[in-house]
Amino acid sequence: MVSPINPTDPAAVQALFNQIAPHYDTLNHWLSWGQHHIWKRMVVGWVNPQSGEVAVDLCCGTGDLTGLLAARIGTTGQVWGVDFSEPMLAIARRRYAHRPIRWYAGDVLQLPFPDQSVDVVTMGYGLRNVSDRHHCLREIQRVLRPGGRGAILDFHQPHDPWLRAWQEWYLQQVVVPVARRLGLGAEYEYLWASLQTFPPGAQQVQWAQDCGLNACHYPIANGLMGVLVLHQP
Repeated sequence: MVSPINPTDPAAVQALFNQIAPHYDTLNHWLSWGQHHIWKRMVVGWVNPQSGEVAVDLCCGTGDLTGLLAARIGTTGQVWGVDFSEPMLAIARRRYAHRPIRWYAGDVLQLPFPDQSVDVVTMGYGLRNVSDRHHCLREIQRVLRPGGRGAILDFHQPHDPWLRAWQEWYLQQVVVPVARRLGLGAEYEYLWASLQTFPPGAQQVQWAQDCGLNACHYPIANGLMGVLVLHQP
């Protein structure tokens, strides 16, 4: 089934996330069997945030990764959550009102941070959804200080054809029908459409290197997910 939502149209993607915000956490937890919390903790482990550092979580959604960063960095540093969906940020603000996190509604392609002002950048399920992925990586490179670290978690198309077929079956025959019962069928059909245009890990690494970053890509969850790990020389 072809999604009516165009993955290259920023306004359409923003409207999608505004629409799914109330159900986002519940569906993520159910559809990943709760594993997304493990993967996000792995992301934080790769960037190893330290007390007193400045960290930015891009496409932060309802704030899972942002909250994990804040727990590690404490009150002597600063953590930002950036997202273009106000409904998502509203949920994040309520969930983490007890944390000194700053929330910013804006475009990750135009970050409001000076050059070389950030120690850590994370992103969970965001790079696949931006209109210009290469430019997003350039922005990350711009704001990271020398020695800064980044980690980007997203879906990954497995090399194994059987796993790839299972991934398609699961997304199309389980995820979409469940979402459809909540009136979100078209929104979650978009997930499969966006995955078709998302490059494999080797291409992501090449893009990051073209931007001046050191990079490695690690498939996780049997290759169904992947983490692009970045380092600013």
